[in-house]
Amino acid sequence: MSMTGLIDQLFGRRAAKPTEPRARIDLTAEGYTAIYALSDIHGCYDALMEAERCVVADAGTSPGRKLLMFLGDYVDRGPRSNEVLQHLCEPPPAGFDRYILCGNHDDVFLKFLEDPRANSHWLEFGALQTLASYGVDAEYLLLEEGRSIEELCETVLKAIPPAHIELLRSLPIAITFGPLLFVHAGIRPAIPLDQQTDEDLIWIRDPFLSEGPQLPMLVVHGHTPVSQPVFGNRRIGIDTAAAMGGSLTVLKIAGGEYTILTQTYERHR
Repeated sequence: MSMTGLIDQLFGRRAAKPTEPRARIDLTAEGYTAIYALSDIHGCYDALMEAERCVVADAGTSPGRKLLMFLGDYVDRGPRSNEVLQHLCEPPPAGFDRYILCGNHDDVFLKFLEDPRANSHWLEFGALQTLASYGVDAEYLLLEEGRSIEELCETVLKAIPPAHIELLRSLPIAITFGPLLFVHAGIRPAIPLDQQTDEDLIWIRDPFLSEGPQLPMLVVHGHTPVSQPVFGNRRIGIDTAAAMGGSLTVLKIAGGEYTILTQTYERHR
């Protein structure tokens, strides 16, 4: 039986508990001279380290305050989610501020840890690689040993450093910087930001992808994988499928210009 079939048959599903909205932060008053945005790392630690090296080298060529902006989805699919989260728990590179936004995969991971039965669907989209990075073989525990979903969660909680869980809980959902909006997925077109739900901001695809924000802003986002970054319709999409054979893209925003600084690749798959 497949993992999906086992979850549905043995554990069932129930309504997830409502959660508190995540923070939304306005950085407009901050005097950053350059912002470097990355999204959808998905456990690709090697690509992340190479991208950060490129960012640090580039930032050293000009003065001023620099910002690292991560747009979510640090876990699942790729092989080293544990190391990615550990890196994000550590201080940013010298001379940088850093903000780490929440993605849909990060959100569901945390919800699974808090209520595994209601969020067992996480096991169906990349979670097995995340759990393996912590030394937990979920398929073996569920299929071979017949553990319950709650017992699996208990095993996972023992394997994950508390700092990783606290990081997942602390992630904001959106950041504005003047006319720029940084979110994981996008927004519902023509709807003011304060009327957007957290689910909108981390899950939406269309109609946002086809229509853009339809608001006086430029949205920088990930979530929807593309072969190359997408510029247009008042949005920039930078999820270039790092965990699916693509690259990890770094978007540089400085002096009113938007350029691709680098695209790095994962060596271990």
